[in-house]
Amino acid sequence: MDPVRNPFAPGAGSQPPELAGRQDIISSADIALQRVLLGRHDRSQILLGLRGTGKTVLLNTIERMAEDHGHATSFVEAPEHHSLAQLLYPKIHRVLRTFSLVESARAAAHTAMKALQSFAGTFKIEIGDFSLSVDSEPGVADSGVLSDDITDLFLRVGETARHAARGWTLLIDEVQYLEEKELSALIVALHRINQKRLPVLLFGAGLPQLAALSGDAKSYAERLFDFPETGPLSPEATRNAIRQPILSEGENITDAALDLVVEETGGYPYFLQEWGYQAWNCAAASPITPGDIETANTAALKRLDNGFFRVRYDRLTPKEKEYVRAMASLGPDPIRSIDVAKTLGETAQALGPRRAQIINKGMIYSPAHGKLAFTVPMFGDYLHRRDADN
Repeated sequence: MDPVRNPFAPGAGSQPPELAGRQDIISSADIALQRVLLGRHDRSQILLGLRGTGKTVLLNTIERMAEDHGHATSFVEAPEHHSLAQLLYPKIHRVLRTFSLVESARAAAHTAMKALQSFAGTFKIEIGDFSLSVDSEPGVADSGVLSDDITDLFLRVGETARHAARGWTLLIDEVQYLEEKELSALIVALHRINQKRLPVLLFGAGLPQLAALSGDAKSYAERLFDFPETGPLSPEATRNAIRQPILSEGENITDAALDLVVEETGGYPYFLQEWGYQAWNCAAASPITPGDIETANTAALKRLDNGFFRVRYDRLTPKEKEYVRAMASLGPDPIRSIDVAKTLGETAQALGPRRAQIINKGMIYSPAHGKLAFTVPMFGDYLHRRDADN
């Protein structure tokens, strides 16, 4: 089959040809985006899921919907070593510049720019090649208390959006990398935004532990956010995610082949794209058969092992690699941290710092007290293959 027409798109955050099984999340976001423009309350969302479950794809989809509904949007990825203040400054500056072009919002935008100048000075933000042609506003966004100052700033942006008859949607990927005080500051700011019924929403995405982290940051987080889980797709949604793109190209796939894809991928969206891509290229002609899927398995696993899995494994230190291999040796996760310690001949307490560092790197998480699991689906299988080859 012609590889040029291959409809599948295996890549980080790449839009799949068929966004199957996520309609509830998309519909909820769509309603919220429209309600806040009417001055009505609705919840922001933080999408939770393992790696490869399509969280970034959903954020990109929500961003496009927000723009279609008249929101200015700001998309940031929370890296491990940059402050939230540094990330927000250029995004808010751009939003205010956009709103300032609306006559009814010009004065409010100017006032918000003054608050942004105060914020930049207070948190010593590197402004780069551009500067604000306004003076700071004493007493606004300049206390040095992040939660107070982000709240001041968000309120000014929200007021400007309302004057412009627009909305502002902030989208943050990898939210788990924010410091606790930064996550707390966002929650406090959104709480105040909701009280004022300003047209501002936050859509975030992160690993499964994020719901607990949000609760730890502020107890009322559960009343501000929905926390939809982006787990593996159902068998039927999995079949649709593979079948529909193939049919759209005028080709076909057998039911038996689809059943094999369900079995091999576990329904994880990233793996679906990889298996679909390889199956298309392996098939000599339509329809794609179980034999094509079996051939695709080898090619898909090779690509995953050399990319998706390896880049994450290579971030670990030798001692951290020893820890995750011990986890894999104990069977399918979740497993008990005390069993990992026994396998390594050490105490769980002694291994605490190492375990915490691997969690901080986003490789493992704790789904329950004393339990550990990989944040990357099928990572244990990858480690078994790696050890067998070495």
